[in-house]
Amino acid sequence: MKKRKILFLGESYRADAITWINGLKEFGNFEIISWELQTPNDSLHNRILRTLEFFFAPIAIRKIIRQRKPDMIIAERTTSYGFLAALSGLKPSAIAQQGKTDLWPEDSITIPLKKILQNYAFKKASLIHAWGPVMADSMAKAKVDMTKVLVLPKGIDLNQFENKNTANPDKISAIVTRSLLPEYRHEVILKAFGILHKKGINFSLTIIGNGKQLDFLKELAKELNIENKVVFTGRVINTALPKLLQQSNFYLSMPITEGVSASLFEAMACGCYPIVSDISGNQNWIRHRENGQLITINDFEILANEILWAFENTSIRNQAVTNNREFIEKHVNYKTNMKIIADKYNELIDTSSSKK
Repeated sequence: MKKRKILFLGESYRADAITWINGLKEFGNFEIISWELQTPNDSLHNRILRTLEFFFAPIAIRKIIRQRKPDMIIAERTTSYGFLAALSGLKPSAIAQQGKTDLWPEDSITIPLKKILQNYAFKKASLIHAWGPVMADSMAKAKVDMTKVLVLPKGIDLNQFENKNTANPDKISAIVTRSLLPEYRHEVILKAFGILHKKGINFSLTIIGNGKQLDFLKELAKELNIENKVVFTGRVINTALPKLLQQSNFYLSMPITEGVSASLFEAMACGCYPIVSDISGNQNWIRHRENGQLITINDFEILANEILWAFENTSIRNQAVTNNREFIEKHVNYKTNMKIIADKYNELIDTSSSKK
């Protein structure tokens, strides 16, 4: 049978996108054609250029459709690439909401415009991905046709993220794997470990990733006198990540907003005990002091106390780690979930072809 083609609109270098694309190749035997905006979003000048590029994007996308004749179009982010997918007119189409709502930052003057773009994308899409319940809730509030919504995470590769934890149980070996951006509140984590340092608690803290807060966070670690216990690795390739997780017994993440975090799933799969911010995107997966801990946003004193509580309650922590691995195997298996998604795409293409 002739290999079917999918046009993917989105940032193809992102780990989430790579998982999505690779899963479709592996379990749907699809050929993936990628298109994304080329201008970085890192300065006012570039943001203006990127806006212009976005304005002319429909012309470029329609040209690809004419030349390559894809059978389907898919896109991440309902307010940008998802809108462009809707505008292309290609059916069937699938769009994915990346954050809790994609209407971010909440105080931005562009929110009314983003709502218009998002509503158009929702209306035109054949299928809408909610990678977790928190996204489905926001879609329901936006009065989306929920019969088009598939609530299912892409999952993680359990052969790669194995349950082979080697961390020393008598020491706090913590890891953070989120980008060094303000919304992830790494400074709260550093301040909590500053408190633990003053109490004479033995720990190591590995911070993976890059971002504009790197210099600020390194300086803060020095001010807190914990620079010798904190390692900033920078960005690491995804294949190196499992070993770093397996060398850690605590996973920390303090974002102020969250959709569905693959980073959390990866840590749970590798035997890290999760301590995360108490927001809806995390509440779907973590129950406080049962299979992890939920921390009030921006409260580093509570965070320090809860890390200590978890460290001292070894039996609860060990049981949580076992239960979390079982949960991931049952609900967040990449091979199972991406097969469901790929089959759904083939079904949509078949239905669309029969109507032509």
